[in-house]
Amino acid sequence: MLVSDFHYDLPEELIAQQPLPDRASSRLLHLSAATGDLADRSFRELPNLLRPGDLVVFNNTRVFPARLYGRRAGLHSQVLSQKNPASREFLPGRIEVLLTRQLQRSPNDWEVLVRPGRKIGVGEHLFFGEQDELQAEVIARGEFGERHIRFAPLDDFFAKIESIGHIPLPPYIDREDASADRDRYQTVYARERGSVAAPTAGLHFTPEILANLRERQIETTEVTLHVGLGTFQPVRVEKVEEHKLHSEPYSISKEAAEKIARARDEHRRIVAVGTTTVRTLEYAAQRGSGNVNAGSGEANLFIYPGYKFHVVSALLTNFHLPQSTLLMLVCALGGRENVLRAYRHAVAEHYRFYSYGDCMLVE
Repeated sequence: MLVSDFHYDLPEELIAQQPLPDRASSRLLHLSAATGDLADRSFRELPNLLRPGDLVVFNNTRVFPARLYGRRAGLHSQVLSQKNPASREFLPGRIEVLLTRQLQRSPNDWEVLVRPGRKIGVGEHLFFGEQDELQAEVIARGEFGERHIRFAPLDDFFAKIESIGHIPLPPYIDREDASADRDRYQTVYARERGSVAAPTAGLHFTPEILANLRERQIETTEVTLHVGLGTFQPVRVEKVEEHKLHSEPYSISKEAAEKIARARDEHRRIVAVGTTTVRTLEYAAQRGSGNVNAGSGEANLFIYPGYKFHVVSALLTNFHLPQSTLLMLVCALGGRENVLRAYRHAVAEHYRFYSYGDCMLVE
C-alpha cells in the first residue's frame, strides 16, 4: 500500500488559523462506513447522532507550553528581549526547542525537536528565559534530528515552563501563539499534563454538550495518551507498511477499564473521541489479548487499512493532513474510498481543516 494512496488536494485557505468563538459551533460531516452516505451536520447535533447506551471515550491529556525560545551559548540574553521571543524571524544564535517527551531515566531529561536543527550539536549548552533561568545541555542526537537534552535541576521545573513556555501550535497554523490559545488549544476536560499537541477532536466539546450526552443516556469515560512525536511525525517511506511510529505514554484507570469491559459484554458501541483515543484502546486490547485492562505503558500501534478493530466501533475526528498516519487510521475504520470522498466533499463545501477546524463522525 502506497503512502500516495492517501493524498488529497486542500486549498490553503481552508486551513483554520483561529478557533471559532464558540467551540460547539463547528460543522460535523457524518459518514456511514457501511453505506458511504454523507450528511452535513452541526457538532451540536452529536448527542442525537449517537445512540443511548453508547460509551464515548475521551483522551484527558493536557497540553503544556512545550515550545521554548532561547539562545545558544555565546549570545547575550539581552538580545532575546529585543524582539518577540515567538517571532519566526531568527537572530544568529537563537533557538527554538519543542519538548516532545520526558524520558524515564531522569525527570530533567527530555526528547526534543530543535530549530535550527543542523547547528545544535551534542555537548552544546542552551539557555532559556531573559535571565537564563532555565539551562540545558544536549546529550545525544536521534535518528531523525531529534535531540536528547538534560536540564539543570530546578525546584519546580513545570512552573518555570508554564512561565516562559509557549503553546506549541502546529506548523500549519501560520501565526504566533496568543494568550487565548492556552485555553482554546485545550479540551474542557483536560487533566493529565503531558501533551505537546491537543487531541483536537475534543476541542469541540463544551460542558453543555457533555451534559446533553448524559441526558441521552450516553455513557462516558476517559483514558490518557500524551501526544508526542508518534502522532505528528511525517511519513518518510513510500510504502505504508514500512512506517514505524514513535511510542507515546498512555494510562487506563480501573474505572475506565471496567466501563469498557461492561460495554463490550453488553454489545454496546464504543465511540472514540479522536485518533489518540483509538490508538490507546486498540493498543491496550492487543496487549491484553483482546481485553482492555487497567494499566499504563507505551503505545506505538500504527493503524492503517486492513487493520481489524477490536474495541472501537465509531470515531469522532477532525480532518487530517494528506498522507498522514492519522488519515490512514480514519481510512482503516471508514474505508479509504469513503473517507477520501468525504474529504473531497468537505473541501467542496468549505469545511475548516486541521486542529482548529471542523470535525467528522465515522460510524
